[in-house]
Amino acid sequence: MTRNTLFIILGALALLLLYNSVFIIDETKQAIVTQFGKPVGQPRTQPGVQYKIPFIQRVQFFDKRYMEWDGDSNQVPTKDKKFIFVDTYARWQITNPLQFFIRLSDERSGQSRLDDILDGETRNAIASHELLDIVRSTNRDPEVAEEYMQDMETLEKITVGREKIEALILQKANERTADLGIQILDFRFKRMNYVDEVRNRVYDRMISERNRIADQFRSEGQGGARRIEGNKERDLARIQSEAFRTAEEIRGKADAQATAIYAAAYNRNAQSRDLYSFLRTMETMEKSFDDKTSIIISTDSELYKYLKGSN
Repeated sequence: MTRNTLFIILGALALLLLYNSVFIIDETKQAIVTQFGKPVGQPRTQPGVQYKIPFIQRVQFFDKRYMEWDGDSNQVPTKDKKFIFVDTYARWQITNPLQFFIRLSDERSGQSRLDDILDGETRNAIASHELLDIVRSTNRDPEVAEEYMQDMETLEKITVGREKIEALILQKANERTADLGIQILDFRFKRMNYVDEVRNRVYDRMISERNRIADQFRSEGQGGARRIEGNKERDLARIQSEAFRTAEEIRGKADAQATAIYAAAYNRNAQSRDLYSFLRTMETMEKSFDDKTSIIISTDSELYKYLKGSN
């Protein structure tokens, strides 16, 4: 073996030793150094170049950032025996990588353990509280349009509320993860809904309530229409009555004036009275007789007098 070959072999061995003794920690990661499967020393949390014994020690990396936990939608009964589907989510972080490695080994095991803890605490909390407390957070008055105020029922008061239940689940879950090297940072209900059977009953009740309100508005509208129709008929009868009275008054005044004129003309003098009598008699004859009419009159009648006088 030549000297150059020996230098090459020694250089390759040095590079291999260096490669296996140096590792780099990213700012988003933290690491545990293990020797024959057991952790050695303290967790490596500072980013940069780190060292280990080559070939004998290995490095296990863990995420330092906040991680997402998304729970499955589960059917859970409430305290008042109402079955609902609950979908939750949480944010968690590995705060003690050494303890986390000893208890759970890797992040997949951590997610699985969180499934058991958070789902179990969620079931316990929901089963211990009524549906109103799970859905609502405060006792504030709902905003309702004025036309619906009379139909608005008073909402029941809650004693706990959704936010406090979420905080309770978060507290209980953190108590159970304290020895796992995990901290749960936040927990929330993502979605809640009735099971299909209960949801259909709720929809039917909502439809029935809307129909009741619609019938009430329809009844009020029909009542208003009848009132308007009645007022119209009353006003029409009043107007017609007043018009008839006014017409009769005008007609009475006209007849009175005509009578007064006739009386004045009749009483003016004898000649005028004779002329008036003659004209009235002529009008009567014109209306009563024609060229085929035959009459018998006495000699003392007014008509005979005028006929005789005309000869």
